[in-house]
Amino acid sequence: MTIRLLPALSISVISAIIGGAIVLQFVPEPPPFSEERVSPVVLTKGQPAAIQPSPAFASAPAPAANHAIALPDFRSAAGQALDAVVHVRTAQSVTPSYGWYDWSGMFQRPAPYNMPSGSGSGVILSDDGYIVTNHHVIEGADLIEIGLNDNRTFAAELVGSDPTTDIAVLRIEAQDLKALEWGDSDAVQVGDWVLAVGNPFDLTSTVTAGIVSAKARDIQLLQPDFDRSLSPVESFIQTDAAVNPGNSGGALVSDRGALIGINTAIASRTGSYAGYAFAIPSSLAQKVARDLIEFGTVQRAFLGVNIQPVTEETAQRLELPAVSGVLVSGVTDDSGARAAGMQVGDVILSVSGTPTPTLPELLERVNRFRPGQSATVEVWRQKEVKTLSVELGSRESLLSQRQPEAPIEGDSPPLPIP
Repeated sequence: MTIRLLPALSISVISAIIGGAIVLQFVPEPPPFSEERVSPVVLTKGQPAAIQPSPAFASAPAPAANHAIALPDFRSAAGQALDAVVHVRTAQSVTPSYGWYDWSGMFQRPAPYNMPSGSGSGVILSDDGYIVTNHHVIEGADLIEIGLNDNRTFAAELVGSDPTTDIAVLRIEAQDLKALEWGDSDAVQVGDWVLAVGNPFDLTSTVTAGIVSAKARDIQLLQPDFDRSLSPVESFIQTDAAVNPGNSGGALVSDRGALIGINTAIASRTGSYAGYAFAIPSSLAQKVARDLIEFGTVQRAFLGVNIQPVTEETAQRLELPAVSGVLVSGVTDDSGARAAGMQVGDVILSVSGTPTPTLPELLERVNRFRPGQSATVEVWRQKEVKTLSVELGSRESLLSQRQPEAPIEGDSPPLPIP
């Protein structure tokens, strides 16, 4: 199975051949179980159903009241998201070239023209026109156009983009837009209902439903930024809501209508939805978007350590309570971690009260901070939990201190793209 970024849907002639026949078959009503019929049940949205048993089951105990479950209000959540999700269309400027046999090129300079290159989705963050989308949706674009749900169209400018998190921010000249509020992706649990809102296959304003299948997925999809010595940050929310090319940059919404993720990638052998979709959690996307709006680039914080996952062998050797946490394999001189007393062999358990059982979760948590801020870090050392207060540094400060052969925190070799 191939894991890939959701491509910005290519603008080309797409043909679909649908064959076969649909056979409708009526299923006869089964004979009644007894002469007594069960009273019809009326469901009221938001309220548990009151079921009246037939006399044949009068002796059966009534279910406990706390077992009743209200149906999710998908209509309300979709209504909040639809006007806040936009259609992103991109184009590249192309200058025609003439061969040696075409003499017209000798007398006039061909005029460049815009060739449509792709499309995706975006989410309105503020009523004055800021929009978040994926970096790969607008990468290489010379012209970006935004289509609103009310059919208005605007030219967009690129505010900033970050390939290591696959987040980009755009801006359009518009006022009083419908913005979607950020939700808390930390509070999202496996099994929660979610909606994916976007423009798959150029089908605008499409809503699909599913559940959260997993959290903190590291699928090794994003490429490192070698120019800036930065590694990708991947801690995706996995969902089974139907997501397809064109959904990139769209909203992953909770059943309450809050933005909990930015749809980014799918795992598929065909390039279309196969049940596995991945979204950047809102906790990370919100911080990156704010940095791009305020500074034009992401302000990444670093602990100043080299890290690796905890294995079962490591957990047994260090007598950890569980195979969980991130092992410190090196500490950079003059870093915040060194000043706080962090040592090689420590196992980082949490950052600012949030558990970090895996390497992706630790990187995502640290990347919510900016250089100069402090974070409380819990580590496992000599069979005890110790609490350290670490002042986080910047990439520049760590690069000036490290040895040429020593990687800074989060660095990794080139990652293959499946």
